[in-house]
Parts: sequence; C-alpha cells; structure tokens
Amino acid sequence: MSYLQLPVIDLSAADRGPQARALLHAQLHSAAHDVGFFQLTGHGITETETDTLMSAMRAFFALPEADRLAIGNINSPHFRGYTRTGDEHTGGSRDWRDQLDIGAERPPHVPGPGEPAYWWLEGPNQWPAGLPVLRAAALGWIDRLSEVAARLLHELLTAIGAPPDFYDDIFADHPHLHLKLVRYPGSAPDAAAESPGQGVGAHQDYGFLTLLLQDQVGGLQVQRGDGEFHEVPPIPGAFVVNLGELLEVATNGYLKATNHRVVSPPGATERYSVPFFYNPRLDARIEPLPFPYAAQAPGVTSDPANPLFAEYGRNELKGWLRAHPKAAARHHADLVEQPLVPAR
Repeated sequence: MSYLQLPVIDLSAADRGPQARALLHAQLHSAAHDVGFFQLTGHGITETETDTLMSAMRAFFALPEADRLAIGNINSPHFRGYTRTGDEHTGGSRDWRDQLDIGAERPPHVPGPGEPAYWWLEGPNQWPAGLPVLRAAALGWIDRLSEVAARLLHELLTAIGAPPDFYDDIFADHPHLHLKLVRYPGSAPDAAAESPGQGVGAHQDYGFLTLLLQDQVGGLQVQRGDGEFHEVPPIPGAFVVNLGELLEVATNGYLKATNHRVVSPPGATERYSVPFFYNPRLDARIEPLPFPYAAQAPGVTSDPANPLFAEYGRNELKGWLRAHPKAAARHHADLVEQPLVPAR
C-alpha cells in the first residue's frame, strides 16, 4: 500500500448521476473504513471565501501579543478565545502553537441545579476590538462548513448502507460547532517543550467530522495501517477530513477515528491551519448506527484513562479540562478534581 497520499474524494460527484454517485460512495466507504482520513474536493467552498478567512486569520496573528492576550481563553469559562504558544496540552506535553477558539455565537449557559457541567461550553466568543473583519469571516466559515459537513455526513452514511438522516435530530438544534484558527510558529526550543517538535501531539478527535483547511507548509501526519505516522501532502483547495470517536463508537469500530499529529515546521517557518469540528448538541446521546456491515465491526478499543460517555458533552468537557489546565484551574477547579477527568 502506498502511503504517499490520502484518498482524494470529489464530493461534487454526488450531483453527476447514479454512476458517479455510486463511485463516490465506494470511495467514501473505503476511506472511512480503512483509513479514517481523506482529502475532500468538490465541496463548493470558493477560493475567494478561503482567501478571506486566511487573510483575517493572518491579520489576527499579526496583532501585538498584548492585543491577542486581551481575549485570552483564560478569561472565558467557556474556553473561548486566544491561547498563546505552549499553553495547550496534548498527551501530557505542551503543543507548540497558538490559536483562537471560536464556536457558534450564543449567550452563556451557566449550569443550573441538576444540569450537567458541560453546559459551561456554550457561551459567547471573544473578538479583538480592532479587527471586526475576523468575526464576520469566522462565523461565515462556520456556517459554510456546516453545510458541507452535513452533506458529507449524509453521503457517508448512505455509502455504508445506513439511513442518511439517522443523526439529523442531534444536529438540528444548537449543534456544538467549533472552529480553531491555528498558527505553528516554527520549531520549539528544546527547553521550551516537553516534546520538542510537537506542534500538536498525537490524538483522535472527539466528535463526528473534522474538516481541516491547511496551507502549503505541511506537517500534518496520520497514523496508517503500518503503525507509522505518514505525512499528508497539502492539496490546494482540498480539505483534509477525518472521522471522530463518535462515529467510531456509533459503528462499533467499523468506521475509524485515526490518530494524527502535527510536527512543527522547521526553524522559524510558520504554518497556518483551520480545523472545523462538526459536532452534535452537547446533550446528544449517540445511538448505535443501523447498517448492513455491523456484523463486520471489530469493536472499539477501550482506554481506561480516556473513558467515553454516552452524552457527547461529557466527552467534550473532559477534553477541554485536560487540554487547557490554566483556564480549567481558574474557572472549573471543582471539575478538574473529579475522578472522571484525570489530568493528562
């Protein structure tokens, strides 16, 4: 098997007649079952839309650090805002990147008596005062990528013989959509990180689908069938798509949530990327997916240090508490101390 490139899938084939759509479904089935990653073209997002977002993102990271820290996520009990380089953790080590975390713009939901703590994750974003173009570009991107992801999920479920609308209800009202604007500022000094070269450590995503826009620098690596991490060469205009743990659990391991990481670019080279996470409502309970290949599912590997819960929001909250220890300690010290969210 060649690992030089992920499968490349053209979503627009769904509109080109039964034969083209059948081929699309065969490709989606194979990529989701065998790899858990693929490159997506034919998605309908224009170069102008992409350039607008990338320009606004670069303008944000060009702001003085004091302006970025003014909207630091340590100020937000909802984990929204800016995280400076080294303050996010994966696998117990600091990630050598800085980023802005953005979600659907909603009022704060402070959990009331008897309500789950994951409602803390719903709330307003923080925006830099001097860059209004960023808000419009980021929220517009969330809307557009939501359309692409919803269509892709329908085609993927159809590809494995499942009802395409099976999960529509859990995305119908207040889905937990999440966008990151990320800059990798180059290699970390050896003394500045527990794992030198770790742009972001190896992990799987929690949700349903991730659509990643990346520049041409490279550095994303995916763990393939040989157990090794392989580079993902960027394709202009394509999104890198990966499946999250919810789809793996829903199919009892038939669809794959695959480990991936980012290696810091060499020297002072900067890398920019924009992952979009298509996730259901926080209170969604993920029902097992009925599909004809269920008997072939290998099962899901259970990691006792990383328990998975029926409600999506509990998994999402667990991830934020681990990845952002400073914000967690400031706003949610009582949650960090609970045994179901051990520190990484």
